[in-house]
Amino acid sequence: MNRSFVVLLLLSGLFATTTIVCAEDSMDAEIDFLLQAVAGSGCTFIRNGKEAKAADAVDHLQMKRRRGKRYYSSTEEFIERIASSSSWSGKPYLIACGDAEPAPIKDWYLNALAEFRSQ
Repeated sequence: MNRSFVVLLLLSGLFATTTIVCAEDSMDAEIDFLLQAVAGSGCTFIRNGKEAKAADAVDHLQMKRRRGKRYYSSTEEFIERIASSSSWSGKPYLIACGDAEPAPIKDWYLNALAEFRSQ
């Protein structure tokens, strides 16, 4: 092989690796933001019909995040596959903020993610 071709291959591999690492860092930052937003929301998290404080919900979601890493490769997949419903019952997680009726947390996450990305 000619030397410049080998250098080009090495550089393209380095670029691809850097791109993947940056994408993972970005995804982790977004998920961290979402979990911090839940923790600081003062809202009630409803999982399988049981209410939980935001801090307890974040602990649960962190556990699911660690255990479910192989099931998502983007923040949207994390929201869809890990953070929006019970893997045990399939029921959607709900969030109730203030006097508002409980609503699917998936929508809440997507709104928070859009806000994060716009900053």
